[in-house]
Amino acid sequence: MLLLKKLQQFIAAENLFQLKDRLLVAVSGGIDSVVLCHLCQQANFNFAIAHCNFHLRGDASDADENFVEQLSKQYKVPFYLQHFDTVAEAKANKTSIEETARNLRYQWFEAIRAEHAFNYVLTAHHADDNIETVIMNFFRGTGISGLRGILPKQGKIIRPLLFARRTELEQYIKENELQFVTDHTNFENDYTRNYFRNTIIPLVNESFPETSSNVLKNIQRFKETEILYQQSVQLHLKKLLEIKGNEVHIPVLKLLKTTPLASILFEIIKPYGFTAHQTSEVIALLKSESGKYTESALYRIIKNRNWLIISPKQTTEAANILIETVECEVAFEKGIIKIQELNNDQIKLSVDNNTAMLDAATIQFPLLLRKWKQGDYFYPLGMQKKKKLSRFFIDNKLSLTQKENTWVVEMNKKIIWIAGMRIDDRFKISSNTQKVLKLTLTGPNNIA
Repeated sequence: MLLLKKLQQFIAAENLFQLKDRLLVAVSGGIDSVVLCHLCQQANFNFAIAHCNFHLRGDASDADENFVEQLSKQYKVPFYLQHFDTVAEAKANKTSIEETARNLRYQWFEAIRAEHAFNYVLTAHHADDNIETVIMNFFRGTGISGLRGILPKQGKIIRPLLFARRTELEQYIKENELQFVTDHTNFENDYTRNYFRNTIIPLVNESFPETSSNVLKNIQRFKETEILYQQSVQLHLKKLLEIKGNEVHIPVLKLLKTTPLASILFEIIKPYGFTAHQTSEVIALLKSESGKYTESALYRIIKNRNWLIISPKQTTEAANILIETVECEVAFEKGIIKIQELNNDQIKLSVDNNTAMLDAATIQFPLLLRKWKQGDYFYPLGMQKKKKLSRFFIDNKLSLTQKENTWVVEMNKKIIWIAGMRIDDRFKISSNTQKVLKLTLTGPNNIA
Protein backbone atom coordinates (compact mmCIF):
# COMPACT_ATOMS: atom_id res chain seq x y z
CA MET A 1 0.00 0.00 0.00
CA LEU A 2 3.08 2.26 -0.14
CA LEU A 3 2.16 3.58 -3.59
CA LEU A 4 -1.36 4.47 -2.43
CA LYS A 5 0.06 6.44 0.49
CA LYS A 6 2.47 8.26 -1.82
CA LEU A 7 -0.43 9.08 -4.14
CA GLN A 8 -2.50 10.55 -1.32
CA GLN A 9 0.47 12.57 -0.08
CA PHE A 10 1.19 13.90 -3.58
CA ILE A 11 -2.44 14.91 -4.12
CA ALA A 12 -2.46 16.77 -0.79
CA ALA A 13 0.94 18.42 -1.32
CA GLU A 14 0.02 19.68 -4.81
CA ASN A 15 -3.61 20.44 -3.84
CA LEU A 16 -4.81 18.50 -6.90
CA PHE A 17 -8.41 17.77 -5.95
CA GLN A 18 -10.75 16.96 -3.05
CA LEU A 19 -12.19 13.58 -2.07
CA LYS A 20 -15.69 14.78 -2.99
CA ASP A 21 -14.71 15.67 -6.56
CA ARG A 22 -15.99 13.64 -9.53
CA LEU A 23 -13.09 12.34 -11.61
CA LEU A 24 -12.89 11.11 -15.20
CA VAL A 25 -9.93 8.73 -15.57
CA ALA A 26 -8.38 8.31 -19.03
CA VAL A 27 -7.61 4.61 -19.45
CA SER A 28 -5.77 2.99 -22.37
CA GLY A 29 -5.50 -0.42 -20.69
CA GLY A 30 -1.74 -0.28 -20.27
CA ILE A 31 0.17 -0.65 -17.00
CA ASP A 32 0.09 3.05 -16.10
CA SER A 33 -3.65 3.65 -16.43
CA VAL A 34 -4.56 0.26 -14.92
CA VAL A 35 -2.54 1.17 -11.83
CA LEU A 36 -4.19 4.59 -11.65
CA CYS A 37 -7.65 2.98 -11.82
CA HIS A 38 -6.83 0.51 -9.08
CA LEU A 39 -5.44 3.26 -6.85
CA CYS A 40 -8.58 5.36 -7.41
CA GLN A 41 -10.70 2.40 -6.38
CA GLN A 42 -8.54 1.71 -3.32
CA ALA A 43 -8.74 5.37 -2.29
CA ASN A 44 -12.55 5.40 -2.70
CA PHE A 45 -12.45 8.20 -5.26
CA ASN A 46 -15.65 8.97 -7.17
CA PHE A 47 -14.50 8.18 -10.71
CA ALA A 48 -15.53 7.02 -14.16
CA ILE A 49 -13.46 5.61 -17.03
CA ALA A 50 -12.96 7.11 -20.50
CA HIS A 51 -11.32 5.22 -23.38
CA CYS A 52 -10.34 6.32 -26.89
CA ASN A 53 -10.16 3.82 -29.75
CA PHE A 54 -7.89 5.47 -32.32
CA HIS A 55 -8.09 2.49 -34.74
CA LEU A 56 -4.34 2.53 -35.33
CA ARG A 57 -3.63 -1.15 -34.56
CA GLY A 58 -6.50 -3.08 -36.13
CA ASP A 59 -7.92 -5.84 -33.95
CA ALA A 60 -5.53 -4.92 -31.12
CA SER A 61 -7.25 -1.53 -30.75
CA ASP A 62 -10.64 -3.28 -30.43
CA ALA A 63 -9.18 -5.74 -27.91
CA ASP A 64 -7.95 -2.82 -25.78
CA GLU A 65 -11.42 -1.29 -25.93
CA ASN A 66 -13.03 -4.53 -24.73
CA PHE A 67 -10.48 -4.85 -21.91
CA VAL A 68 -11.12 -1.34 -20.61
CA GLU A 69 -14.89 -1.81 -20.81
CA GLN A 70 -14.60 -4.96 -18.70
CA LEU A 71 -12.39 -3.04 -16.26
CA SER A 72 -15.16 -0.47 -15.79
CA LYS A 73 -17.62 -3.28 -15.08
CA GLN A 74 -15.21 -4.79 -12.56
CA TYR A 75 -15.02 -1.48 -10.69
CA LYS A 76 -18.73 -0.77 -11.28
CA VAL A 77 -18.07 2.71 -12.63
CA PRO A 78 -19.47 4.54 -15.72
CA PHE A 79 -17.69 3.89 -19.00
CA TYR A 80 -17.31 6.41 -21.84
CA LEU A 81 -16.01 5.38 -25.25
CA GLN A 82 -15.09 7.29 -28.38
CA HIS A 83 -13.94 6.02 -31.78
CA PHE A 84 -11.62 8.13 -33.96
CA ASP A 85 -10.48 7.81 -37.57
CA THR A 86 -7.09 9.14 -36.55
CA VAL A 87 -5.32 8.63 -39.86
CA ALA A 88 -8.01 10.55 -41.76
CA GLU A 89 -7.96 13.34 -39.17
CA ALA A 90 -4.17 13.60 -39.41
CA LYS A 91 -4.31 13.90 -43.19
CA ALA A 92 -7.09 16.48 -43.07
CA ASN A 93 -5.29 18.63 -40.48
CA LYS A 94 -1.78 17.95 -41.86
CA THR A 95 -0.54 16.96 -38.40
CA SER A 96 1.38 13.92 -37.18
CA ILE A 97 -0.43 10.86 -35.85
CA GLU A 98 0.95 11.62 -32.37
CA GLU A 99 -0.26 15.22 -32.36
CA THR A 100 -3.62 14.30 -33.91
CA ALA A 101 -4.33 11.59 -31.34
CA ARG A 102 -3.34 13.92 -28.50
CA ASN A 103 -5.60 16.72 -29.74
CA LEU A 104 -8.53 14.38 -30.36
CA ARG A 105 -8.42 12.76 -26.95
CA TYR A 106 -8.07 15.96 -24.94
CA GLN A 107 -10.86 17.66 -26.86
CA TRP A 108 -13.11 14.66 -26.21
CA PHE A 109 -12.10 14.40 -22.54
CA GLU A 110 -13.05 18.05 -22.01
CA ALA A 111 -16.38 17.57 -23.79
CA ILE A 112 -17.25 14.54 -21.61
CA ARG A 113 -16.04 16.29 -18.45
CA ALA A 114 -18.22 19.33 -19.09
CA GLU A 115 -21.28 17.40 -20.29
CA HIS A 116 -21.34 15.03 -17.32
CA ALA A 117 -20.16 17.48 -14.64
CA PHE A 118 -16.85 15.86 -13.77
CA ASN A 119 -14.52 18.16 -11.86
CA TYR A 120 -11.28 16.89 -13.41
CA VAL A 121 -9.76 14.54 -15.97
CA LEU A 122 -7.01 12.26 -14.62
CA THR A 123 -4.26 10.88 -16.85
CA ALA A 124 -1.63 8.32 -15.87
CA HIS A 125 1.53 10.25 -16.82
CA HIS A 126 4.35 9.27 -14.47
CA ALA A 127 7.90 10.40 -13.66
CA ASP A 128 9.50 8.59 -16.60
CA ASP A 129 7.07 10.29 -18.99
CA ASN A 130 8.20 13.58 -17.50
CA ILE A 131 11.86 12.68 -18.01
CA GLU A 132 11.21 11.86 -21.67
CA THR A 133 9.22 15.06 -22.16
CA VAL A 134 11.95 17.28 -20.72
CA ILE A 135 14.68 15.66 -22.83
CA MET A 136 12.57 15.97 -26.00
CA ASN A 137 11.75 19.58 -25.16
CA PHE A 138 15.44 20.34 -24.74
CA PHE A 139 16.13 19.22 -28.30
CA ARG A 140 12.99 20.95 -29.62
CA GLY A 141 14.17 24.25 -28.19
CA THR A 142 10.99 25.00 -26.26
CA GLY A 143 12.71 27.28 -23.75
CA ILE A 144 12.63 27.13 -19.99
CA SER A 145 8.90 26.33 -19.84
CA GLY A 146 9.63 23.05 -21.62
CA LEU A 147 12.41 22.15 -19.21
CA ARG A 148 10.14 22.23 -16.16
CA GLY A 149 8.28 19.31 -17.71
CA ILE A 150 4.68 18.21 -17.28
CA LEU A 151 2.77 20.02 -14.56
CA PRO A 152 0.68 17.91 -12.15
CA LYS A 153 -2.28 20.23 -12.69
CA GLN A 154 -3.11 22.21 -15.82
CA GLY A 155 -6.64 23.58 -15.87
CA LYS A 156 -8.96 20.58 -15.60
CA ILE A 157 -6.24 18.00 -16.41
CA ILE A 158 -4.53 16.30 -13.46
CA ARG A 159 -1.56 13.90 -13.53
CA PRO A 160 -1.52 12.36 -10.02
CA LEU A 161 1.20 9.76 -10.77
CA LEU A 162 4.00 12.18 -11.69
CA PHE A 163 5.77 11.27 -8.45
CA ALA A 164 6.07 7.57 -9.43
CA ARG A 165 8.73 5.85 -11.52
CA ARG A 166 7.72 3.28 -14.13
CA THR A 167 9.41 0.51 -12.10
CA GLU A 168 7.15 1.33 -9.13
CA LEU A 169 4.06 0.92 -11.30
CA GLU A 170 5.33 -2.38 -12.69
CA GLN A 171 5.98 -3.62 -9.15
CA TYR A 172 2.47 -2.57 -8.09
CA ILE A 173 0.99 -4.55 -10.98
CA LYS A 174 2.83 -7.69 -9.85
CA GLU A 175 2.01 -7.30 -6.17
CA ASN A 176 -1.70 -6.84 -6.86
CA GLU A 177 -1.85 -9.35 -9.73
CA LEU A 178 -3.52 -6.86 -12.04
CA GLN A 179 -4.25 -7.62 -15.68
CA PHE A 180 -3.29 -5.13 -18.40
CA VAL A 181 -2.82 -4.91 -22.16
CA THR A 182 0.43 -4.30 -24.01
CA ASP A 183 0.70 -1.86 -26.88
CA HIS A 184 3.47 -3.42 -28.96
CA THR A 185 3.95 -0.18 -30.91
CA ASN A 186 5.55 1.19 -27.72
CA PHE A 187 8.58 -0.93 -28.59
CA GLU A 188 8.80 0.47 -32.12
CA ASN A 189 10.53 3.75 -32.96
CA ASP A 190 7.98 5.09 -35.45
CA TYR A 191 6.94 7.78 -32.96
CA THR A 192 9.25 10.43 -31.49
CA ARG A 193 8.60 9.56 -27.85
CA ASN A 194 9.26 5.86 -28.45
CA TYR A 195 12.56 6.72 -30.15
CA PHE A 196 13.71 8.72 -27.13
CA ARG A 197 12.40 6.08 -24.70
CA ASN A 198 13.86 3.05 -26.48
CA THR A 199 17.06 4.46 -28.00
CA ILE A 200 18.25 7.90 -26.88
CA ILE A 201 17.79 7.64 -23.11
CA PRO A 202 19.30 4.11 -22.85
CA LEU A 203 22.34 5.32 -24.84
CA VAL A 204 22.83 8.30 -22.54
CA ASN A 205 22.44 6.04 -19.51
CA GLU A 206 25.43 4.02 -20.67
CA SER A 207 27.68 7.01 -19.99
CA PHE A 208 25.61 8.65 -17.25
CA PRO A 209 23.79 5.97 -15.24
CA GLU A 210 22.12 8.60 -13.05
CA THR A 211 20.58 10.43 -16.01
CA SER A 212 16.94 9.82 -15.10
CA SER A 213 17.24 10.74 -11.42
CA ASN A 214 19.29 13.83 -12.33
CA VAL A 215 16.65 14.97 -14.81
CA LEU A 216 13.95 14.57 -12.14
CA LYS A 217 15.97 16.77 -9.78
CA ASN A 218 16.44 19.32 -12.54
CA ILE A 219 12.69 19.35 -13.21
CA GLN A 220 12.07 20.59 -9.68
CA ARG A 221 14.82 23.21 -10.03
CA PHE A 222 13.47 24.41 -13.36
CA LYS A 223 9.92 24.65 -12.01
CA GLU A 224 11.14 27.17 -9.44
CA THR A 225 13.45 28.87 -11.94
CA GLU A 226 10.57 29.35 -14.37
CA ILE A 227 8.56 31.21 -11.73
CA LEU A 228 11.38 33.74 -11.34
CA TYR A 229 11.91 33.83 -15.10
CA GLN A 230 8.26 34.56 -15.88
CA GLN A 231 8.13 37.31 -13.27
CA SER A 232 11.04 39.03 -15.02
CA VAL A 233 9.59 38.44 -18.50
CA GLN A 234 6.26 40.02 -17.55
CA LEU A 235 8.04 43.17 -16.37
CA HIS A 236 9.76 43.45 -19.77
CA LEU A 237 6.55 42.79 -21.72
CA LYS A 238 4.71 45.47 -19.76
CA LYS A 239 7.35 48.02 -20.81
CA LEU A 240 7.66 46.89 -24.45
CA LEU A 241 4.26 45.88 -25.80
CA GLU A 242 1.67 48.38 -27.00
CA ILE A 243 -1.66 46.76 -27.93
CA LYS A 244 -3.46 48.54 -30.75
CA GLY A 245 -6.63 46.73 -31.77
CA ASN A 246 -5.62 43.28 -32.97
CA GLU A 247 -1.99 44.31 -33.44
CA VAL A 248 0.99 44.43 -31.09
CA HIS A 249 3.45 47.30 -31.60
CA ILE A 250 7.00 47.08 -30.22
CA PRO A 251 9.43 50.06 -30.26
CA VAL A 252 12.63 48.90 -31.97
CA LEU A 253 15.06 51.17 -30.11
CA LYS A 254 13.69 50.18 -26.72
CA LEU A 255 13.76 46.49 -27.69
CA LEU A 256 17.40 46.72 -28.82
CA LYS A 257 18.38 47.94 -25.33
CA THR A 258 16.68 44.96 -23.70
CA THR A 259 18.88 42.30 -22.07
CA PRO A 260 18.83 39.38 -22.73
CA LEU A 261 17.38 40.30 -26.12
CA ALA A 262 16.93 36.82 -27.65
CA SER A 263 15.16 35.35 -24.61
CA ILE A 264 12.75 38.27 -24.20
CA LEU A 265 12.04 38.37 -27.93
CA PHE A 266 11.27 34.65 -27.99
CA GLU A 267 8.78 35.08 -25.14
CA ILE A 268 7.11 37.90 -27.09
CA ILE A 269 6.71 35.97 -30.35
CA LYS A 270 6.05 32.45 -28.98
CA PRO A 271 2.28 32.94 -28.34
CA TYR A 272 1.85 33.85 -32.02
CA GLY A 273 3.16 30.52 -33.31
CA PHE A 274 6.76 31.55 -33.99
CA THR A 275 9.49 29.02 -33.18
CA ALA A 276 12.72 29.51 -31.26
CA HIS A 277 14.59 29.22 -34.57
CA GLN A 278 12.71 32.25 -35.90
CA THR A 279 14.02 34.46 -33.09
CA SER A 280 17.16 35.20 -35.12
CA GLU A 281 14.99 36.19 -38.10
CA VAL A 282 13.11 38.70 -35.96
CA ILE A 283 16.37 40.07 -34.52
CA ALA A 284 17.53 40.63 -38.11
CA LEU A 285 14.34 42.63 -38.75
CA LEU A 286 15.33 45.12 -36.06
CA LYS A 287 18.05 46.59 -38.31
CA SER A 288 16.36 45.99 -41.66
CA GLU A 289 14.51 48.52 -43.80
CA SER A 290 10.76 49.11 -43.47
CA GLY A 291 8.53 46.52 -45.11
CA LYS A 292 10.63 43.45 -44.32
CA TYR A 293 8.75 40.73 -42.45
CA THR A 294 8.68 37.12 -41.23
CA GLU A 295 5.66 34.86 -40.73
CA SER A 296 4.19 32.07 -38.64
CA ALA A 297 1.11 30.09 -39.67
CA LEU A 298 -1.32 32.81 -38.58
CA TYR A 299 0.76 35.92 -37.84
CA ARG A 300 3.22 38.28 -39.50
CA ILE A 301 5.93 40.39 -37.86
CA ILE A 302 6.71 43.42 -40.03
CA LYS A 303 9.30 46.18 -39.61
CA ASN A 304 7.58 49.56 -39.98
CA ARG A 305 10.05 52.40 -39.44
CA ASN A 306 10.93 52.36 -35.74
CA TRP A 307 8.42 49.68 -34.84
CA LEU A 308 7.93 45.93 -35.07
CA ILE A 309 4.26 45.13 -35.64
CA ILE A 310 2.74 41.71 -34.96
CA SER A 311 -0.54 41.35 -36.83
CA PRO A 312 -2.81 38.53 -38.04
CA LYS A 313 -2.24 37.38 -41.61
CA GLN A 314 -5.13 38.07 -43.95
CA THR A 315 -7.01 35.00 -45.14
CA THR A 316 -9.19 34.69 -48.23
CA GLU A 317 -11.70 32.37 -46.59
CA ALA A 318 -13.46 32.80 -43.28
CA ALA A 319 -12.60 30.11 -40.75
CA ASN A 320 -15.48 28.24 -39.11
CA ILE A 321 -15.01 26.88 -35.60
CA LEU A 322 -17.74 24.79 -33.98
CA ILE A 323 -18.29 25.33 -30.24
CA GLU A 324 -20.10 22.25 -29.01
CA THR A 325 -20.23 22.69 -25.26
CA VAL A 326 -20.18 25.20 -22.43
CA GLU A 327 -17.20 25.49 -20.03
CA CYS A 328 -14.50 25.47 -22.68
CA GLU A 329 -11.83 27.65 -24.26
CA VAL A 330 -11.70 28.13 -28.03
CA ALA A 331 -8.47 29.36 -29.62
CA PHE A 332 -8.57 31.18 -32.96
CA GLU A 333 -6.43 33.70 -34.80
CA LYS A 334 -7.74 36.67 -32.80
CA GLY A 335 -7.07 35.07 -29.41
CA ILE A 336 -9.10 32.85 -27.08
CA ILE A 337 -12.79 32.87 -26.21
CA LYS A 338 -13.55 31.37 -22.81
CA ILE A 339 -17.13 30.20 -22.27
CA GLN A 340 -18.68 29.76 -18.82
CA GLU A 341 -22.17 29.20 -17.45
CA LEU A 342 -22.80 31.05 -14.20
CA ASN A 343 -25.66 31.45 -11.78
CA ASN A 344 -27.27 34.86 -11.74
CA ASP A 345 -25.88 35.61 -8.27
CA GLN A 346 -22.30 34.98 -9.50
CA ILE A 347 -22.47 37.72 -12.10
CA LYS A 348 -20.64 41.01 -11.94
CA LEU A 349 -21.82 43.16 -14.82
CA SER A 350 -19.01 44.38 -17.06
CA VAL A 351 -18.82 47.23 -19.57
CA ASP A 352 -15.78 45.61 -21.18
CA ASN A 353 -16.55 44.93 -24.86
CA ASN A 354 -14.42 41.79 -24.64
CA THR A 355 -16.96 40.24 -22.26
CA ALA A 356 -20.43 39.15 -23.39
CA MET A 357 -23.17 38.35 -20.85
CA LEU A 358 -26.05 36.38 -22.39
CA ASP A 359 -29.20 34.77 -21.03
CA ALA A 360 -28.26 31.08 -21.06
CA ALA A 361 -31.90 30.05 -21.51
CA THR A 362 -31.90 31.69 -24.96
CA ILE A 363 -28.74 29.92 -26.13
CA GLN A 364 -28.58 26.49 -27.77
CA PHE A 365 -25.36 24.68 -28.60
CA PRO A 366 -23.54 24.16 -30.87
CA LEU A 367 -22.42 27.70 -31.60
CA LEU A 368 -20.39 28.76 -34.62
CA LEU A 369 -17.38 31.10 -34.40
CA ARG A 370 -16.57 32.59 -37.79
CA LYS A 371 -15.45 35.71 -39.60
CA TRP A 372 -18.22 38.09 -40.58
CA LYS A 373 -19.39 38.23 -44.19
CA GLN A 374 -21.36 40.62 -46.35
CA GLY A 375 -25.10 40.42 -45.67
CA ASP A 376 -24.67 39.62 -41.95
CA TYR A 377 -27.00 41.50 -39.64
CA PHE A 378 -27.93 41.55 -35.96
CA TYR A 379 -30.01 43.51 -33.43
CA PRO A 380 -27.48 45.71 -31.57
CA LEU A 381 -27.91 45.79 -27.80
CA GLY A 382 -30.46 48.47 -26.92
CA MET A 383 -32.07 48.49 -30.37
CA GLN A 384 -35.24 46.80 -31.61
CA LYS A 385 -34.36 47.03 -35.29
CA LYS A 386 -31.83 44.93 -37.12
CA LYS A 387 -28.70 46.46 -38.58
CA LYS A 388 -26.29 45.13 -41.16
CA LEU A 389 -22.80 44.60 -39.81
CA SER A 390 -21.37 46.64 -42.70
CA ARG A 391 -23.41 49.67 -41.54
CA PHE A 392 -22.53 48.98 -37.89
CA PHE A 393 -18.82 49.09 -38.84
CA ILE A 394 -19.24 52.41 -40.64
CA ASP A 395 -21.09 53.89 -37.65
CA ASN A 396 -18.25 52.77 -35.37
CA LYS A 397 -15.55 54.06 -37.77
CA LEU A 398 -13.77 50.72 -38.14
CA SER A 399 -10.74 50.65 -40.42
CA LEU A 400 -10.45 48.17 -43.27
CA THR A 401 -8.04 46.03 -41.21
CA GLN A 402 -10.42 46.00 -38.25
CA LYS A 403 -13.31 44.95 -40.48
CA GLU A 404 -11.26 42.16 -42.03
CA ASN A 405 -10.45 40.79 -38.57
CA THR A 406 -13.95 40.88 -37.10
CA TRP A 407 -15.36 37.56 -35.86
CA VAL A 408 -18.90 36.70 -34.81
CA VAL A 409 -20.51 34.01 -32.67
CA GLU A 410 -23.57 32.57 -34.37
CA MET A 411 -26.43 30.32 -33.21
CA ASN A 412 -28.88 28.87 -35.74
CA LYS A 413 -27.85 31.55 -38.26
CA LYS A 414 -28.44 34.31 -35.69
CA ILE A 415 -25.46 36.40 -34.63
CA ILE A 416 -25.42 36.55 -30.83
CA TRP A 417 -22.15 38.47 -30.41
CA ILE A 418 -19.75 40.47 -32.54
CA ALA A 419 -16.66 39.30 -30.67
CA GLY A 420 -15.09 42.15 -28.75
CA MET A 421 -17.77 44.67 -29.75
CA ARG A 422 -21.52 44.19 -29.17
CA ILE A 423 -24.05 41.48 -28.26
CA ASP A 424 -27.42 40.97 -29.92
CA ASP A 425 -30.30 42.51 -27.96
CA ARG A 426 -32.38 39.33 -28.32
CA PHE A 427 -30.00 37.38 -26.07
CA LYS A 428 -29.32 39.94 -23.33
CA ILE A 429 -29.81 39.13 -19.65
CA SER A 430 -32.96 40.37 -17.94
CA SER A 431 -34.60 40.38 -14.52
CA ASN A 432 -35.92 36.88 -15.31
CA THR A 433 -32.48 35.44 -16.15
CA GLN A 434 -31.58 32.41 -14.03
CA LYS A 435 -28.27 31.42 -15.61
CA VAL A 436 -25.82 33.53 -17.58
CA LEU A 437 -23.57 32.46 -20.42
CA LYS A 438 -20.35 34.47 -20.14
CA LEU A 439 -18.02 34.74 -23.13
CA THR A 440 -14.63 36.36 -22.56
CA LEU A 441 -12.25 37.29 -25.37
CA THR A 442 -8.54 37.57 -24.62
CA GLY A 443 -5.90 38.50 -27.18
CA PRO A 444 -2.97 36.22 -28.09
CA ASN A 445 -0.66 38.30 -25.92
CA ASN A 446 -2.57 36.88 -22.94
CA ILE A 447 -2.24 33.25 -24.05
CA ALA A 448 -0.22 31.16 -21.56
